Amino acid sequence: MTALDPLAEASASETAAAFERLAAPLRREVKLHCYRMLGSLHEAEDLVQETYLRAWRHFGQFEGRGAFRAWLYQIATNACLNALARRRRQARLLPHQLGPATADMPDPEHPRDIAWLEPYPDTDVDGLADPAPGPEARLGARQAVQLAFIALIQELPARQRAVLLLCDVMGWSAAETATLLGGSTAAVNSALQRARATLARRHGGPAPPASAADVAQSALLRRYLDAWERLDVGALAALLKSDATYTMPPRAEWYQGRAAIRAFFEWAWPGYHDFRVLPTGANGQPAFAAYSRTRPGEPWRAHSLHVLALDGEAIGEITLFAKPVAPRLFSSFGLPLDIPCDIAGIIR
Repeated sequence: MTALDPLAEASASETAAAFERLAAPLRREVKLHCYRMLGSLHEAEDLVQETYLRAWRHFGQFEGRGAFRAWLYQIATNACLNALARRRRQARLLPHQLGPATADMPDPEHPRDIAWLEPYPDTDVDGLADPAPGPEARLGARQAVQLAFIALIQELPARQRAVLLLCDVMGWSAAETATLLGGSTAAVNSALQRARATLARRHGGPAPPASAADVAQSALLRRYLDAWERLDVGALAALLKSDATYTMPPRAEWYQGRAAIRAFFEWAWPGYHDFRVLPTGANGQPAFAAYSRTRPGEPWRAHSLHVLALDGEAIGEITLFAKPVAPRLFSSFGLPLDIPCDIAGIIR
């Protein structure tokens, strides 16, 4: 039988169609799993490609034994564990996880060269809320994508991270997880207990689920947008909790408290003529894409992506992903890299 044999071609086509039928619907949830493991949107995209290539190469070995979804997660999880083992630092964190808050202004020319945690677009999560979780799931899909939770689990050793996600988010049993990862059920239970204990000890447990935006919070978000576009430091400060935090990867400096955050913006904003700010969504939280310019008449250029954590009718946390990483994130969020000045008023 040659490569040109019609029967061989039909068989190859049927195999490809079968693989596509099984694998294509799972691509977005596998990507989200890889993001939770790695803390990086772009690394997750790469690992999904690697996972699907490996799955296709070994599809003949699957032969319908067990659940295809579990088999694909096994490949994805092991690919993530291998990627983490190759990293110089396993964890992608946020600045507040590495050092104390500061009152000093950052050096505008020298952001710290660290691979920080990245945000995840809500458009890649929509429609994936709790995709057939197992009975033992302790966390909802959207709760388990919040920025605080992703940052929190990055502090766990890689295997504990995988066990926590597979058991508490996917809802697989310890026995199922042991089969997927290799090892004993007792070892999985031990890793799960250590992971839960570490989270509880360091941060009081997983982040609570985000509350639905109500009328007051919608007004709060509008006032945040307006404060940026009017460069109104006082209005921005008035929206913050007294102990609010502000972080801005790739800068290592971060600020805590209304006065410190206000001082930062009083220092930073005079360098800009104005901003245009577009609402978006990231990690199941309110988010904005900010565009800046330094002179009137110029187009607005991609400046930063903001992810907010609200606490009642005030802002508790602002995580602002700034240059030089922001433009790459804008592309992944499906956002333009610039806004011509003649259409800025009609794109919102």
